[in-house]
Amino acid sequence: MKLICEGLDLSDAVLKVIRATATRTPNPILEGIKLHASEDSLTLSATDLEIYIEKIIPADVKIAGDVVVPGKFFADFVKKLSNEQIELTLTPQNTLKIKYTDSEGFLQCLSSEEFPAAREISAPDTITIKKSELKEQIEKTIFSVAVDDARPILKGCLFEIENNTMTSVALDGYRLAMVKTEIESSTDKLNFIVPARSLSEISKLIDADEETIDILIGQNQLLINDGSVKILTRLLEGEFINYRQVIPNGNTTTILINKTQLEDGLERASLLARMDKNNLVRFDIRDRVLTLTSASNIGNVTENITISLEGKDLSIAFNARYLSDCMHTINDDFIKINFSSPIAPCTICSAEQEDKYLYLILPVRIVD
Repeated sequence: MKLICEGLDLSDAVLKVIRATATRTPNPILEGIKLHASEDSLTLSATDLEIYIEKIIPADVKIAGDVVVPGKFFADFVKKLSNEQIELTLTPQNTLKIKYTDSEGFLQCLSSEEFPAAREISAPDTITIKKSELKEQIEKTIFSVAVDDARPILKGCLFEIENNTMTSVALDGYRLAMVKTEIESSTDKLNFIVPARSLSEISKLIDADEETIDILIGQNQLLINDGSVKILTRLLEGEFINYRQVIPNGNTTTILINKTQLEDGLERASLLARMDKNNLVRFDIRDRVLTLTSASNIGNVTENITISLEGKDLSIAFNARYLSDCMHTINDDFIKINFSSPIAPCTICSAEQEDKYLYLILPVRIVD
């Protein structure tokens, strides 16, 4: 194998595919990046057997071939050469010669024959959606995914496709996020669960533009091909929680509130709440005022926010981080928060389009 490519192209590609390499694995091939040179391009790929990322860059290929390089070292090395033209040559001793300006380095490599090949998806179902909307939907949902291993199925997001609407759901036992987006088209009614880590990488790798992208589903796998970047991930198998049973039906108290004022008030109250192990912020709803209070051993904070109230007065408390997390994802000027009792979860939705998204948060019991 011998080729010449631009350092900036190579560095950008390596930084994309390195996300799929494994860490602390007994199989060193999964820590590597495969280089495949053919015709006028260089294809870089990496996988940890859960997610596979592939990136193609232009190259002047003198001799076709492939090899697996140590991922972390190669990434650290080539990102220092982004302004150079780079010549890569594989020697008979299976070392990669990296030549740039008047300097060169040698890197011991692994055989590409041991590198896992990406599985092909035959006869897939296809979902077409704008890149910006896919990216936004992931970011508005993924923060509610479970991080512990107690229920592995909750470490992914559920996606439901029906009537050209894509609904994504994540929950961790303390909160739930549900977001709906109109899609361009879909071949069928679908349900599938995508690991949160894979969704995070997809969100980082696709552009936030108005172009559409195809999502291919089949054989317990999901494939996204964004031109020169291909992302393939396994899907989680099993039954997701019936999240509809978790969402309260009736409300006794509903408030309409300015989202920015609530977010700012929570940020200030959280400065003290974070110092307490419960990270507690209390809501007292009276007349047309929401009073936020938090306290620790160094002081207390009280925030008063004007609201529109329907229903009964109420006192309830929440983990401040859970509230702040969902506030960060909301772009609306005004939101509705619905309550049914001081010990039941609240739901947060858009004031203008209530079915666009729903966030549910369990309260923390308070003792007066």
